[in-house]
Amino acid sequence: MALINVVTYQSNDTNFVWRFPSDDLRIGTQLVVNTAQTAFFVKGGVIHDQFPPGTYTISTQNIPLLNKVLNIPFGGESPFKAEVWYVNLINKLDCKWGTITPIQLEDPKYGIVVPIRAYGQYGIKICRPKFFLQSLVGNMASYESDKIMEYFKGKIISSLTSLISQKIALENISILEINAHLDSLSSYCQEKLDFKNYGIDIVNFYFMSINIPENDESIKRLKEAKDLAARIKIMGRDVYQMDKSFDVLGKAAQNEGMTSNFVGAGVGMGVGMGMGNQFGNMASSINTNPQQSAPPPPPIVNYFIYVNEQQSGPYTMNELTKFAIEGKINRNSHVWKQGMPNWEILDNMPELKSIVNMVPPTPPTK
Repeated sequence: MALINVVTYQSNDTNFVWRFPSDDLRIGTQLVVNTAQTAFFVKGGVIHDQFPPGTYTISTQNIPLLNKVLNIPFGGESPFKAEVWYVNLINKLDCKWGTITPIQLEDPKYGIVVPIRAYGQYGIKICRPKFFLQSLVGNMASYESDKIMEYFKGKIISSLTSLISQKIALENISILEINAHLDSLSSYCQEKLDFKNYGIDIVNFYFMSINIPENDESIKRLKEAKDLAARIKIMGRDVYQMDKSFDVLGKAAQNEGMTSNFVGAGVGMGVGMGMGNQFGNMASSINTNPQQSAPPPPPIVNYFIYVNEQQSGPYTMNELTKFAIEGKINRNSHVWKQGMPNWEILDNMPELKSIVNMVPPTPPTK
């Protein structure tokens, strides 16, 4: 076999490790190491000498391995056997990742567990070439990027479940809002994912999308919880509880017309008494003498409204509250109830002022 005069490697973006296909070298052979490469001399399975980018002429002066394991006559060009391995140090930026099955995450705001799928890409670089060669490559003639992506796929996916959970819990991010935080989530995961124990550095990590199944029952419950929280925030917790109490009382009053007067009255009175704890001080002020019987529930008042030159109704206070929140009525809307001689502006009716006070006024114009 002819002796080798030049050892070189034209690297690409898919091969991280490559072994020169011959070990028949000689003193005087040129070793070429291109940019973003490093080369190793291997003898008997042991890595001896490492070469950064540059051009080298093989001699006993620049390759200490030769003086240790070879008996070469002075000044000769004797042949010898040694392997040359190249490690590619380029950045591989288009490695794809994705969840094969949905991962289960608990929403930190509403405590509901929902399934999500996530997709993205990451970039890697060999940061410790000798360690990488020893720990992962072994005696394979080449080592492609696909092997790395396959090797670390499970580690990335298993780490993502805990990392996403940590991030959204740390910043109280609802899963319904998670796609607005993909950049910060990407940076957080890149910082926490560590492959340096394998001689690899992650140079970037991106979430391209996080998909939420809209038809999943857990997502529907999550949206309902969000809507409820928004309603309480707008109305205030005390007003919301009172609103729900009136709603229950209204249903109880409807039962009086559907059943006998005795049974309906009993239901209405029972519900009214059950609301006492929710009204707190208001309930105690109504019944200060424990020997007295509980007062009857407040009467249901029906209102008519006149909006956009049209009259509609009757509506309960609960329904008027909903209209105010939705912007269908405001403090200048006209309202009438039984016993009033004329229509009145809503803002002039004391019992309805709390409704419009829950809605912010129109922002000032510039």
